[in-house]
Amino acid sequence: MKKTCHGSCHCGAVRFTAEIDLAAPSLRCNCSFCLKVRCWASLVPPADFRLLAGAADLGEYRFGARRESHYFCRHCGVRPFGRGDSPRIGPFVGISVSCLDDVSAAELAQLPVTFVDGRHDAWDAPPQECRHL
Repeated sequence: MKKTCHGSCHCGAVRFTAEIDLAAPSLRCNCSFCLKVRCWASLVPPADFRLLAGAADLGEYRFGARRESHYFCRHCGVRPFGRGDSPRIGPFVGISVSCLDDVSAAELAQLPVTFVDGRHDAWDAPPQECRHL
């Protein structure tokens, strides 16, 4: 069941709301970028995401195939969300679950996690090792 969640960057310049199913698997990836930033995301359709404040405060980073935009706050550096268009799932917004302001630690602990092997472009399989993710 979807829940309206509010989120922000560390300094509060960037704020958003999203309809997130906290029972749906969240995602952890081992690609070169996600590994370095310890990405933990919930994917939602673009229609379920709304940027409330801070559009002008966002920087954008793209790499590799450049299909995904990784946004960060220009003031505090936190990455609250990203946007992409995957050949497997279509358009999406990846919400950093660490940026959700009104989701409790207990709720975060219950989030199911799917590990994907982005490093080897094996998006439907977990990496051989995932304890460090």
